[in-house]
Amino acid sequence: MRVNGQEHRVSVLVIGRNGLLSTPAASWMIRARGAMGGLLLTASHNPGPEGDFGIKLNMSQGESASETVIDKIYSYTRTITWYTTLNLPEVDLSEIGVQVKDGFTIEIVDPVRGYVNYMKEIFDFEIIKAFFQRFPNFRMLFDGLHGVTGPYAKEIFLNELGLPASFLQNCIPLPDFGGGHPDPNLVYAKTLITRVNAEKIDVGFASDGDGDRNMVYCLETLVSPCDCLAIIAHHAEKILYFKEKKIYGYARSMPTSSALDLVAEKKNMKCYEVPTGWKFFCTLFDHCKISLCGEESFGIGSCHIREKDGIWGILAWLNILAVINMESKDQQFKGVLDILNDFWKIYGRTYFLRYDYEEVNALGASRAMTRFSEIIQDNGYIGTSPIDGFKVQDAGDFSYHDSITGEIVEHQGLYIKFEGKSRIVVRLSGTGSCGATIRLYIEKYEANRQKLHLKPKDVLHVLFEYAVKLLNLKEYI
Repeated sequence: MRVNGQEHRVSVLVIGRNGLLSTPAASWMIRARGAMGGLLLTASHNPGPEGDFGIKLNMSQGESASETVIDKIYSYTRTITWYTTLNLPEVDLSEIGVQVKDGFTIEIVDPVRGYVNYMKEIFDFEIIKAFFQRFPNFRMLFDGLHGVTGPYAKEIFLNELGLPASFLQNCIPLPDFGGGHPDPNLVYAKTLITRVNAEKIDVGFASDGDGDRNMVYCLETLVSPCDCLAIIAHHAEKILYFKEKKIYGYARSMPTSSALDLVAEKKNMKCYEVPTGWKFFCTLFDHCKISLCGEESFGIGSCHIREKDGIWGILAWLNILAVINMESKDQQFKGVLDILNDFWKIYGRTYFLRYDYEEVNALGASRAMTRFSEIIQDNGYIGTSPIDGFKVQDAGDFSYHDSITGEIVEHQGLYIKFEGKSRIVVRLSGTGSCGATIRLYIEKYEANRQKLHLKPKDVLHVLFEYAVKLLNLKEYI
């Protein structure tokens, strides 16, 4: 059966040239054009060689579809008895312009320019450019990991800021991501890490497959995503966008460390703790409860769109670096690590690590979680000291009550909170396509200035060993 798209309430399709559009740019475009929504065919940050991708639905405010919408769509899929197809002539995705095909208006647009112009409204490109001119020895390296952000990076860093091409690598989008895994972390961004360390580059940035995550790396040092979020919150008023707009509050996902909470407390603002999933932040954005949020999985963003935004996170760092150094009275240069150290001196350091056990046996993973749950939810557990120096303050299964929608979300992760702001969190999770994934999060707060530069593994070792013992991972997985 041949159908007209207008019968299904769709008459205009807007597509990025060559079929490319980052997730943040798509969110911006949906909002800017007043579209009813958008669809992205994306592998997110998963590897491409095995054809791993999914269909992502964004709604009219540019936000990911809610659980309610997804559940309703799923219920419809269980009752489908027939479907129709639309036979369109071949569409040239390489030519910008409007094409009309059998009742459809198809507009091919520049996927980069509009988003870049929006970034220029948010960040002070002139002071960033002046910063690089004033400090010509300062070098950065951006790694696109052959994901979608390459063209955006070229337009921003080369054409707008005038930086040399040597500051970029892996910026050609490839269907299989060049055989790599476009997940910006210490495992999959090895070429960036190797170059930064070997060439003593001041700072390295990496983005993921669809452009909504980023990593910050300096000499031999990964800047924790939790610290990145807290530092940007601390310096938010240095960003042009937040100079002009009120900052309402902050939010973080439950597994993300409490470093952001310290900033919120100092600034006398509320910090919301929500389940993992960007949609929970969007409700808070829409009701002017927060302006900045993030999660430990290298995602950060603000109220400028309704998705996390990797390029935004990188530009936030550059804007902060530029303002601190261009407005400094003592002329002493401060790099990323200096800003990180200054932050710890003010707030103390929240040591944080995440351990992923991927593609494990689903039954074994379930048994491990059940064992952990039974132990920590025993009536006599709270108040005990299962580890020397660590007294249990609270423990349970995280649930979230959305005060705006009334929605209650349960079973979002098991946690143990110790006195002194230390914590263990464990959850079954994963945006991968096979097996089960256990994610284990360990954090410990340290206020002593003499203990701010220790290795996280050393600081967190005792808590990690205790968590592994509770999960009985050696037996179950």
